[in-house]
This record gives sequence, C-alpha cells and structure tokens, in this order.
Amino acid sequence: MTPAATARPAPEPASPATSWPELLSGAAAGCLAVLLEGAGQEWSRPAGGLSWTCRETLDHLALGLTGYAGLLIARPRDRYITLFASLDPQAPIPACLEGLHIAASLLISTVRDTPAEARAWHPWGHSDAAGFAAMGMTELMVHTYDITRTLGLPWVPPGDLSAAVLARLFPDAPSGHDPSATLLWCTGRIPLPGLPRRANWQWDGTVR
Repeated sequence: MTPAATARPAPEPASPATSWPELLSGAAAGCLAVLLEGAGQEWSRPAGGLSWTCRETLDHLALGLTGYAGLLIARPRDRYITLFASLDPQAPIPACLEGLHIAASLLISTVRDTPAEARAWHPWGHSDAAGFAAMGMTELMVHTYDITRTLGLPWVPPGDLSAAVLARLFPDAPSGHDPSATLLWCTGRIPLPGLPRRANWQWDGTVR
C-alpha cells in the first residue's frame, strides 16, 4: 500500500541547526500521540506486514530504544549489551505507551549527554550519538507506520524527520522522491515508482 504522503509536495529538509535530541524528541512525541489514538482497538492483530502483533511491536520498540541508550552508555566494541527492557504483556495499551515514552526519554537524554567523539558497537555499523538517535527515529517511525496500518489510522513518517534519517543512515537512498515514502521504501515497506519493494534492507550507522 502506497501511503498518502507520496501525493504530497516534498517537505523542506530538517534544519541543520536542529539537534538530534530535538529530532528524536519530535519523532517520539508524534508517534506516541497517534498510537494513543488507537489505544482502544485490538492490538493482538499483526502490525502491518510483520509477524509481530501490534502489542509485540511496542515491546520491540521499548527494547530497541533502551538498548540504544545502553550501547551509548556502555560503548562496547564488539557485542550487544546484557540489559533487555520489556513491557508488561498484561498491561493496558496506554500503560505500555507510557513505557515506550520512558524508553524514548532515556535515549533522548543519553544522546544529549554523549560526547560527539564517542562510538559504540552496532551490527549495522559502529556509530555515534547522532547515529543512534537516527536509529531510534527509524524504529519509532517505521513501526508506528506498521501499527497504524493495522489500526486504520492515516499516518506516515513526517517528511522533515524522514529526510534527516535518510541523510544519516541511508547513503544509498534514491533521490527525487518524497522523503516519507523514500524512508518506507528503504525499510522494505512500500515500492517507489520504478523501484520494487525491498525484500532485504539495513541501514548504515557508520560515521561518515
């Protein structure tokens, strides 16, 4: 399904003066707001084209954002950290979204406090604080898209935030397309004109 954003004028890129903690904070706030709109729906259904349910996708997000914060704090050279954060599988969805807000806040604070020269391991490229912020934004926006497709909520990743993520994590992203649609193509969600949907994908967190 091609999102409505493909028919909209391409938004202006994110301002270079905007900091990564602010970008990540904006992504988290927008995603949490739209997910809360669907909190009363059935979250046991698969999220978009994923094998995870919508509830399981929330848990994946909490684990990922907390894990990125942990990597920036511990800065291992060749492995993942041993801390795993999970949401209570019996908690109501609004409480789970509170947990996701906590995880996002931890990553935002860690990105803000991490020196620019710091590097941490990730299987898709050793990265810096900006890279982990962009990873967190990608996780939030792409999986919010997955969930909102199932919940029937009209939402796509914001164009300015998508443009920032594409510039940082997807150096091979095709040009000439709406940033929101391009991010969804890069992460295997949709096709683009002349480009089939990706079956396999990954970002490149390497500092360039």
